[in-house]
Amino acid sequence: MKIAILPGDGIGTEIVAEAVKVLNVIDQEFSLKMEMESALVGGAAYEAHGHPLPPATLKLAMDSDAVLFGAVGDWKYDTLDRPLRPEQAILGLRKNLGLFANFRPAICYKELVDASSLKPELVAGLDILIIRELTGDIYFGQPRGRRVAPDGHFPGSEEAFDTMRYSRPEIERIAHVAFQAAMKRDKRVTSVDKANVLETFQLWKDVVTEVGKQYPEVALDHMYVDNAAMQLVKAPKKFDVVVTGNMFGDILSDAAAMLTGSIGMLPSASLNDKKQGLYEPSHGSAPDIAGKGIANPLATILSAAMMLRFSLNQAAAAERIETAVKSVLAQGLRTPDIYSSGTTQVSTVQMGDAVVKALA
Repeated sequence: MKIAILPGDGIGTEIVAEAVKVLNVIDQEFSLKMEMESALVGGAAYEAHGHPLPPATLKLAMDSDAVLFGAVGDWKYDTLDRPLRPEQAILGLRKNLGLFANFRPAICYKELVDASSLKPELVAGLDILIIRELTGDIYFGQPRGRRVAPDGHFPGSEEAFDTMRYSRPEIERIAHVAFQAAMKRDKRVTSVDKANVLETFQLWKDVVTEVGKQYPEVALDHMYVDNAAMQLVKAPKKFDVVVTGNMFGDILSDAAAMLTGSIGMLPSASLNDKKQGLYEPSHGSAPDIAGKGIANPLATILSAAMMLRFSLNQAAAAERIETAVKSVLAQGLRTPDIYSSGTTQVSTVQMGDAVVKALA
């Protein structure tokens, strides 16, 4: 079991360190003999090697069974040419590894009901799985670029363009993933599109409908993305599995994160057809709080649990971590993002230590 450890930038190094600490305990307990190797990625890699995804880092990821990823990005890199910006590393990893299915669970733990911005009755017992297609849509469509006025002196006459595209095979494979996931849950799939104005998503809707006929036990409904955003904050528990394209999934999964109390609680998994996966927290690098010891490591720790379940076939080990996280929350331990009156505020390291202690 070879795991590439890519902490990245900002709080990435802090939160990944706590997840590795937890994995070391699990490794010993289950005698997994995991081989973990670290490498630079994102802004840290650009500083050292002049590129956010150096060849050595990409090779390590390609040769590993799974990748545990922290976060990349910092405002100081915003002036770089786009291909050199830290965020291009994650896009490069998705493309080269063929990671087409992104799983983002939004679960509201009973201990954190009061941390949500919605009324407790709307989020108590919330358990949504958002499945986002990762390799198509407007993020990867061609052509893309900018056009400038011939004289080059009139910024107001510039235009930029990106092309939204999907092919039938891309939609079919993500639809199968969604219906198969629903079969293990409440057997309900909501496909989110914008078929009323976009040809790309008319194709999406048609293909998802066709695939759905192969899963007669699963109820399928279609919803426009603007209505889906509204329903997420109006009646989130009406959803079970949500499947959508790259851009819509990017936005909706972050919106769903806040239903749970904090994006610092949400793990994610990105898988290819061989179950090789990249696992990361749903949040970003948060350079404004980096080095302060206040970042929430639980999303990264739960991402490590997803890694054990989906890529390493170690469901029992994954459950041990998830149970330990619930135990820590039940003890009232909270990082600042989920802190509330009557609970105990702890640092990033203290939260990681608490999960390790709970495992014992």
